Amino acid sequence: MELTPNTFAEEIEAAVKAFDLHIVCLDKSPEDCQASLERLMAKAVEAYEKRGEGMRHGIALDNQVTIILSQIDDEQRPMCGIYFNLHSPYKKKPQPPKSKPTK
Repeated sequence: MELTPNTFAEEIEAAVKAFDLHIVCLDKSPEDCQASLERLMAKAVEAYEKRGEGMRHGIALDNQVTIILSQIDDEQRPMCGIYFNLHSPYKKKPQPPKSKPTK
């Protein structure tokens, strides 16, 4: 079976619907999300097809989305997981630890 991003069109469509309904994102519109998912899926397919011996996954990610293709022993088509990374532009960066005064 030849893998292409279109092999996972249903998964991409479901992710775009979830993005449009549930995800608040200041960086991407639903259309930009669709394009991003298609690019990431192409990268995940390439990573999956070029994975080393004994490796079971192909992974592609950006700041908002992670796509994982996982080998399933009984099937030709890998399992596809699309995850939205939780992120807040308002999250404060951790402060460096205060140094102790020297004597």
